[in-house]
Amino acid sequence: MLPNLTFFKSCFESELKPLLDVILALPEESRHYRPHAINRSAEELVSHILSHIVDMKTITQGTVCDETMDTKFDSFADAAIQLNYLCAEVLDAIAAANAMAWETEKVQLLINATPFVALPRFQMMWFFMFDVIHHRGQLSTYIRPMGGKKVPAIYGFSADTASL
Repeated sequence: MLPNLTFFKSCFESELKPLLDVILALPEESRHYRPHAINRSAEELVSHILSHIVDMKTITQGTVCDETMDTKFDSFADAAIQLNYLCAEVLDAIAAANAMAWETEKVQLLINATPFVALPRFQMMWFFMFDVIHHRGQLSTYIRPMGGKKVPAIYGFSADTASL
């Protein structure tokens, strides 16, 4: 049976390309697009995703994480560069992680310095990765209304990539 730490690393690595593709498909001129007043804008969602990746490094290395609320970037291309860099840091932290601590050590998640939840490290990391995947899905639905020309493949072909 594949250890959870190894499986997580493999899954995390496989999610990077589709995430980068979605961010790079977002038209820069529409970065403030939001489908409804209650929704986050494309820019806010990308910032949220980057912030989660920052937090994943913290979660891998420590026992307390005060959730990062905003990660600045200059353009979607810049966000993709930051994402590559941050994911490399997370992968390095995972490579150095102790398998026993991954499974058993609890991490306290704070939101604005207020305790929110304490979970085993592996569970907290999956929680954050699934949220990143969720927000990537949100962003993929923004591409066309924002004026994007090509929705990238995520887990299979999209209508725009079916002829590849």
